[in-house]
Amino acid sequence: MPTILITGGHSGIGIECSKLLASTYHYNLILAGRNPERMEIFAKELRNSYNVKISVVAMDTSSLISVRTGAAQCLKMIANGEIDSLQAIICNAGIRLNGAVSYSTDGYEETIATNYLGHTLLVELLIDSIANNGRIVFTASGTHDPDTADGKMMGVAAEYDVIGLAHTGRDGSKPISAGKLYATSKLCIMLYAYELDRRLKKANSSIASIAYDPGATSGTSFLRNMPKPVRWLTSTAFIHWVMKRSGVTMGDKVFSGKSLANVAVDPDFLNGSGKYFQSNDFKLIERRSSTLSYDEQRALKLWDDTKKLIAIQPNEGSSILR
Repeated sequence: MPTILITGGHSGIGIECSKLLASTYHYNLILAGRNPERMEIFAKELRNSYNVKISVVAMDTSSLISVRTGAAQCLKMIANGEIDSLQAIICNAGIRLNGAVSYSTDGYEETIATNYLGHTLLVELLIDSIANNGRIVFTASGTHDPDTADGKMMGVAAEYDVIGLAHTGRDGSKPISAGKLYATSKLCIMLYAYELDRRLKKANSSIASIAYDPGATSGTSFLRNMPKPVRWLTSTAFIHWVMKRSGVTMGDKVFSGKSLANVAVDPDFLNGSGKYFQSNDFKLIERRSSTLSYDEQRALKLWDDTKKLIAIQPNEGSSILR
């Protein structure tokens, strides 16, 4: 039975995504995340409810060593016949930090490391294990677009390249704000997803690279690092009404999670490579992303700089992506 790897598949919208993949589409899953004990509890629930195979892989996407170890475990399971080749990789895990800038074990700003760098390394290491007509889905965000209400709340640090983002504040200068780091990490995801699509098509690959925005979604652990009053306020009906009236893209935990699953496997999205889908007010729509996200020169520089940061070795990755 085909297998899908999902990061952050045991929390937030990932729970609803995983449930639909297991219950309706009957896929085996690999849950990848930082908390194996918590993932195993959810994995047992899925196994008992839907009679599918659920594997758990410890993986912290903020750590390149952890991603390499987790990817190696996945490759070993495929080589040993424990799981079939991957039908999809869903790069879903993400954080929005608050307060002073923090750095990963690799010395990179934690938001960029977790949301972007770890996922690009995961894709680089596992893309050759994706089946024909398989998909790679990146959970993005409308905040990447500074021309929308989503983007205006935070802004993007468009003047920085990814190396500058990863090392913000390192030289003693004022670091980029947490909101801008989050939004810009999602812009990096958009640029990478589109550049990956161009390279896959050039290589005549049938694998699709898709970007998906779940919208602003309450009831998840996304804001776990924010102050308690902020978390409470963002969950109220009044704030939801204000955000919606302001033009903010509004998601729903269940609908957005199920939409993520559909984008990853439903035949309706077979030709979705290089496209951007958004969950907004209980509708899943295809739309244009930001002007910046279609800048191919910016994407090429991002691609090359990303390779340096994640330190792809000659024996790693796919010839498609070189």
